[in-house]
Amino acid sequence: MFVVIGIVFILLYALIVFYIGRSGWSWMKSIVTKRFRIIYIISLIFLASSFILARVFEGSLILNIIGSYWLAIFSLLVLLLPLVHLIVWLTKLTALPRHHVQKWAGIVTLCTLIFLIGFGSFNAYSPTVRSYNIHVDKKGPASGELNIVMASDMHFGYLSGKSHAITMVKEINALKPDIVLFPGDLIDDDIVPYREQGINDILAQIKAPYGVYASLGNHDRYKGTMDELISFLEESGMHILYDEKVEVAEWLTLIGRKDYSDTNRAELAELTTNINRDDVTFLLDHQPHGLDIAQQNGIDLVVSGHTHYGQIAPANLITGLIFENDWGYLQKKQLHSIVSSGFGFWGPPIRIGSRAEIVNIRATFNQ
Repeated sequence: MFVVIGIVFILLYALIVFYIGRSGWSWMKSIVTKRFRIIYIISLIFLASSFILARVFEGSLILNIIGSYWLAIFSLLVLLLPLVHLIVWLTKLTALPRHHVQKWAGIVTLCTLIFLIGFGSFNAYSPTVRSYNIHVDKKGPASGELNIVMASDMHFGYLSGKSHAITMVKEINALKPDIVLFPGDLIDDDIVPYREQGINDILAQIKAPYGVYASLGNHDRYKGTMDELISFLEESGMHILYDEKVEVAEWLTLIGRKDYSDTNRAELAELTTNINRDDVTFLLDHQPHGLDIAQQNGIDLVVSGHTHYGQIAPANLITGLIFENDWGYLQKKQLHSIVSSGFGFWGPPIRIGSRAEIVNIRATFNQ
C-alpha cells in the first residue's frame, strides 16, 4: 500500500515539475537560444531532486540549502502559474499581441516570485512577539502573576541554525520570563546540525527562575534511542517531559506528552492521575488535538505548535479544518489553549500568511 502511494506521489510530483518546466521554457525560448535547452532541463532535474539528494547525502549544507529553496520556489509556482495561465488565456479575447503577453507574463511571474521569496524569508527570520493574557481561577504564586514565554517548532537545523537560535534566546531573555515552555519540534529530523552548531550551548543561556521545559514533536527524531536524544537535549539545561509530569512548585504541575503520532503515548487521564485538582496544571502537547479531553481532565493551560498556521497561505485553510485551534487563543471552560505558528519552519525557509513568533503569556491567579 505504501509503495503504491509512494509511486503515485512521485508521478504527481514529476507531472507538476514538468508543468513548471514547460511554463518556464515557453517564456525563456523567446529570450534565449535553443542550445540552452539541455542546460535548462539538467538544471530543472537537479533542482527537482535536490531535496531528495539532501536526504541521501546527509550533512551536505549546499544540498540542504538548494533543496529547501527549491521547495519554496516549487510551492509558490504551484500557486502562481495556474493564475498566470488563466490571465494569459483571457487575453486571447483581446487584441493584445500574444508575443508581448507571454513576455510580460513571464516577467511579472518572475518578479512576483522574487518578491514573495524575499517577503517570506523576512517573515521566517524576523520573529515577532505575540502576547496573551489569561486568568486561571486557582491560587498561584504569591505575586498572583506568572510570566510565561513559549516557543515551538524551532526546527533547528541547517537553515534555522545558530543565528536564529541566538535571536530566540535574546528575545526570550528580554521578556524576563518566570518559566519557558517548548512544546515540540526542537530539531528538524537530524541532530547533526544541531550538535555541530552548538545549539545546546546557546539555549543554555536562557534565564527563567522556574526553569525551561519541553515536550517532543514529530520531527524530534534520532537514529539512536529516544533516551539518548533526550539526554543530549537536556545538556542545555532544559527538562524534557516525555509522557511525564513534574511538580515545578507547590502550586504548579507540568505535564509533557509524547507526540500525537506516537502510538505508545499514554492517555491524558493516566498522566493526570493523582494530581491535586486544586493545583494549577499546564500541559505541553505538540499537536493541538483533543482539547475537549484536556478540558475534561482539568488542564488549565495547554501550549502547542505543529500547525505553523499553514506556513504558506492558503495552507492555513487546511490547518483550520483539521484543528479546533490551529493558531492563537481559544478558551473552553477552565482550559486555555494557545497554539503558536512556530519560531522556525519546515522545508521552505519562507512564511507567507504567517510569521515566526515567540509567545508571551501573562497569567494571573486568585489571591
